Amino acid sequence: MTKIIGLTGGIGSGKTMIANYMKSLGIPVYIADDEAKNLMETREVIDAIVNEFGDEIFVNNSLNREKLAKIVFTDPNKLQKLNAIIHPAVKKHFETWLHHHSTYPFVIKEAAILFESGSYRDCDAVITVTAPLETRIQRVIARDKTSRENVLQRMQNQWTDEQRIDQSDYVIHNISVKETQKQTDKILKLL
Repeated sequence: MTKIIGLTGGIGSGKTMIANYMKSLGIPVYIADDEAKNLMETREVIDAIVNEFGDEIFVNNSLNREKLAKIVFTDPNKLQKLNAIIHPAVKKHFETWLHHHSTYPFVIKEAAILFESGSYRDCDAVITVTAPLETRIQRVIARDKTSRENVLQRMQNQWTDEQRIDQSDYVIHNISVKETQKQTDKILKLL
């Protein structure tokens, strides 16, 4: 049976870089955030979002993600309601994806909120990616063209590195690309 290896870490920690490195080695990788964004374009999920947040969250029949983010990252109840729509859809999609990759000894499920969503329970092992706080903040500001305040606000809705590390089987300290790849290779050999 194919093992599920969770890959998680706080925003800006470098999860996606590591996931892409693993993909380059031929390992199937499921990027939960990307799939969640794709699923947010499906009729079923759109209808649920409109039902919960109203149709003013859409502009020209397209979800205004920035407006939605401002709502959910400033109100924990609204974030919980959005997650209650998105997480079951992602879980169902992942199960289908996993079925298509069942010949592999293991797959990687990359998810920023693996612990917060409870999906770590479906994993055979979990890898947490860490990076210095200021490095993470600067990466997200550069990537998302956002403010420091927005990044810090999003971080407040995630577990701390210490909480993740405490629940993880492996830890990758993402400081430099070369060193990070060496740490990743060592973990992959153990898997």
